[in-house]
Amino acid sequence: MPKRLSLRLAAINSNDLSKQALNFRLSQPSGPLSAFVQGIWSASVSELQADSVVKPLYSDGGSGILFNLGTGVLIDNEPLPEGVIMLPVKKIAENITLSPGAKLAGIRFLPAIGYRVLGHHYNKPTLLSPKIDHRYNLYRVCSDLRSQNNNEALIETLYYWANDYLNFTNVIPSPLARALECIEQKEAPGQLNISFELSQRQIERLFKLWLGITPKYYQRILRIKKAICFLQIHKQAKLVDVAQQFGFSDQAHMTREFRAIACITPAKI
Repeated sequence: MPKRLSLRLAAINSNDLSKQALNFRLSQPSGPLSAFVQGIWSASVSELQADSVVKPLYSDGGSGILFNLGTGVLIDNEPLPEGVIMLPVKKIAENITLSPGAKLAGIRFLPAIGYRVLGHHYNKPTLLSPKIDHRYNLYRVCSDLRSQNNNEALIETLYYWANDYLNFTNVIPSPLARALECIEQKEAPGQLNISFELSQRQIERLFKLWLGITPKYYQRILRIKKAICFLQIHKQAKLVDVAQQFGFSDQAHMTREFRAIACITPAKI
C-alpha cells in the first residue's frame, strides 16, 4: 500500500457559495510537487441544487488539466465534454458554470510547467483523445476519480498521480525560471536582459514558447492576480491605496487593467 499523503485542504465556505451548494476543495502541495503544481482541487454541486453555479476563473499565467466527471459544465458558455480536458494558458478571466450534479477535479500547474508536461499549448479547453493518452495514463486516473465519493478522495487520487508522473529533474530553462522570479519581485520586464546573458528578444522568445505570452503581459496578469487576492481579503481597502501598493500608476490605470484582464472592476471583487 502506498504511504498515505498528508493533504492541506482549504474549503471555500463563503456565504454566497454555501447558498449555491458548491462544494470546493483546494490543496496546495509542499515538497517536490510544489516546484510544478500550484494547486490540486475538486468541485461538485449537489443534485438537489435548483440553479447552476457561476464563478469567475481569473487569469494566472498558468495552465492545467481538468477532469470532467459529470455533465453540465461550461466555460464561457461553451459546454465541456466528459473526460480529460487540457486547459490553455489563461490570459483573461472566464466564467465557469456548474449545473446541479456537476462533479470535476483538476490540477493547476505553475506558469510554464504546463508546456513542460504537455509539450505544447492549447488555444481553448480541449478534450484529450484516449488514443493518444500514453504518456501519463490520464484516462486511467479519470476512471479512478469517477469511483470516488467525496472531494477529499478526488484530491488524494490526483496527488498519487502527480507524485508518480511529475518527477522531472529539468523543469524549465534556468533563464526562464530566473526571469519569472525577477518579475515576481517586481523587476521591469523590459530590463530583464540586464540581469541575464540573454538579449531582451531571446527572453521574449522563451516566454512565448513556454507561456505563450510576453514578459510584459505576464507581469500584468501577476499584478492583477495579487491585487485580486488582496481585495478578496481586505474588502474595505481604499482602491487608490491598493493601486499604489501593487504598482499601478493610479486607480484609473488599475481599473482599466482589471477590465481588460479580469473582466471586472476592482470595486466588484
